[in-house]
This record gives sequence, structure tokens and C-alpha cells, in this order.
Amino acid sequence: MSKKLSRSALAVAIALTAPSAWSAGYQVAEHSASGLGRAFSGEAAVADNASVLARNPAAMTMFEKTSVSGALSFIDPNVDISHEGPSRNQTAKDVAPYAIVPASYMISPVNDKLSVGLGFFTTYGVATDYPDDFNQGSSAGDTSLVSVTINPTIAWKATDQLSVGAGISAVYAHAELNRHKGITATFLGGNASDKTITMEGDTFGFGWNVGALYEHDQHNRWGLGYRSQVTLDFEGDFTDHTGVAAQLPPGTTIKGDLEVVLPATLEASGFNQLDEKWAIHYSVLWTQWSKFKELRATNNQCDSSLVGGGAGICFLKEEHYDDALRWSFGFTHSLNEQWLLRAGFAYDEQAGEATLSIPDTDRYWYSTGATYQYSQDLSFDAGFTYINSQSNTFTEDGETFRGDGNALIYALQANYQF
Repeated sequence: MSKKLSRSALAVAIALTAPSAWSAGYQVAEHSASGLGRAFSGEAAVADNASVLARNPAAMTMFEKTSVSGALSFIDPNVDISHEGPSRNQTAKDVAPYAIVPASYMISPVNDKLSVGLGFFTTYGVATDYPDDFNQGSSAGDTSLVSVTINPTIAWKATDQLSVGAGISAVYAHAELNRHKGITATFLGGNASDKTITMEGDTFGFGWNVGALYEHDQHNRWGLGYRSQVTLDFEGDFTDHTGVAAQLPPGTTIKGDLEVVLPATLEASGFNQLDEKWAIHYSVLWTQWSKFKELRATNNQCDSSLVGGGAGICFLKEEHYDDALRWSFGFTHSLNEQWLLRAGFAYDEQAGEATLSIPDTDRYWYSTGATYQYSQDLSFDAGFTYINSQSNTFTEDGETFRGDGNALIYALQANYQF
């Protein structure tokens, strides 16, 4: 397959995947319906289906048969941003669009000590879309980062109690950004909805992940999963529509280089089967958000000094992020031989200062879900989460904004072993 065709196929695959980043920053946690139902608690240790390879490849040694899982998550956000500047009161409703997030996995044991797997999922993405005539169009507009991770993995059972695993991540990503005149149309001329700059590009990036699983016995286990940072080096099209942003002739399109960091993560999880009916699970997830410092698009022809950039810079937006934690806890109840019920709660710390393009805030997850065992080899999962986002006020470009939002997430999944 040609490089052009292979990229086109991936672009079609991720067209459905424009998540609204309902974890901190622009992180995407929606890897499975079973995980969603427990607020993704215990993800590196539970290992109830093949989706565990996205969080801890070492847990693949727990599977005695080849197992496959496929999931679809439906994200329905409701985010409103109010501009509270003097005489400029304006509210942008539903700035985070609806999204569908697919994922699929396969785990295959080679023998009683070695297993291999392959995952297809997303770990980062964001999409915000403001009205074209929003006052602060130079900072709002629409922003989109979508990505797909292809993750081949291998696991080895080193002892009866300890397993280790590793994988390679190939990440395909597409980024797009549009900004508009907004209130600046009063002195630039034209309409508030006219574009000022446009950027679009795609790229491949590579990383790795490792994990370990310790099984004290069949009822108690703990897992650890680490996923490395991936740096995406986009080379795409940059257009200066007005000639002001980068001091190019109006309407000029040139190639621009843009670097985006997908931060490293470290997750520690536990699973404890209390009796025949009840189990608990818990996780803490650390994300190295401090690596995300800025969005800088460059080309020697650009000069953005007039808008706070500099020579050779087409677009510059500084970010202020710190490392953040996500805490989660849940339980599973075996109702009978066919039905398994679960629930969970998570607290997701705000990763960075809120902006119009990424209106980050603290989030509280309230989750529930179930598994239906249709036959010995076929099961179905469903999960539901309500996310309550803490309202916050933030300042950008000297203007004050207020963000209010929540989200509903639904997920369905099928699992088969053979």
C-alpha cells in the first residue's frame, strides 16, 4: 500500500474520532465500555477483557484463549463559555461537539508464559468549535486534534506471580485550527466571522509503553503501566488571511511546522476480590502535563511580532500546565452467572490554566455499567458516565470568561474468545 493510500485509510478511520477531551487537558480515557462503567478504576489490574492492553500490556498473560474486544463510546458534552467583558456579554453554547470514539483489541497467548496483542485506540484529542462571529475570535474559533494509536504488545510471565509487558506505539494525528476576526473586525474591516489564520496538517509519531502485574493470588493483584511521551511534528498548511497575523500577503498559504506533545502517563491500579459476589478496584493516574508548554508554528517567511510572536513564528500560544493526577475507585458485583454489575467514581484534576481552545477544569466522574455473559465465549458490556465539570472563571487576552459544563458518555462493547 502506498504511503498516500495508507494515510488516507487512517484519516477515514479517525474521522469518527474527535473527542472533546473529557479527561484533564486533552487526554482521552475512553478505551472500553467495561472501564467506563467503573470510572476507569483498576484499569491496569482488572483484566476482564482484551482492552487491558491499552493500560497494562503485562496483564495479557492472564488470558488463556485468544480474546478480541471492540468498543464504541459516545460523548455528549454540554459546555458553555460566557464572555464577561464590559459591554461585551456574549455566550457561546455547546462549544465542544459530539464525538464517537472507537477502539478494538486482540490478545493471543503463544504458550503458558508468552502472549502477544494489538490495540487500536486513542489516548489524546480535543475539539472545540465556537460561533464564527464570537467576539474573541482570534483566540476561540475552532480547534481540533484527533489521533489514533496502533499498539502492538508482548507480555511474559516471569514467575507464577510476576508478569511484565511492553509495546510500541505508532500514533497518527490530524490537527486543524481556524481563527476569526471577532471584535477586531471593527478596525481590520470586514465581518467578525472572517478568518484571520488557518492551519491544518497530519503526521506520525512513535512511542512505547511498559507494564508489570503482580498476582498475590487469584483474588488479589496489582498492576503498573507506563506510556511514554509522543512528540508530534506536524508539517501542514498555514494561511494568513488578513496579512496581519504573520505579515504575509493576504491569503498567502505556506508550509508551517508545529510541534504537539502527547505527555507520558504512569498508572498504578489494584483489584481485590472480596468474596464470590463483590470486588473492589482502584487507580491513580499521573500525567506529565508540564511537558506541554506552548503551541508554536514556524516558517522563516512569517513574522508575528504584531500579535505577540516574533520573526520566523507564524502562530504562538503559550500554555501553563502542571503534572496532574486522576484518582478513581469502584466496585463490581456478580449478580448471577449471566450478569455482572459495576460502578465507580473518579476525580480528575485540572491540568492547566483554562483557555478558550482547551477550557480545562476539575472533573468528577459518576459511572455505572454491566456485563452480560451471552455464552461461555461471548459477552457484551455497557457503560454510562455523568461528568460534572467545576465551573471556573479565566482570563485570556485581557478578557474574562466563565466556563460551565458537563458531559454524558455512553459506551457499548463486545468481547469474544476462541
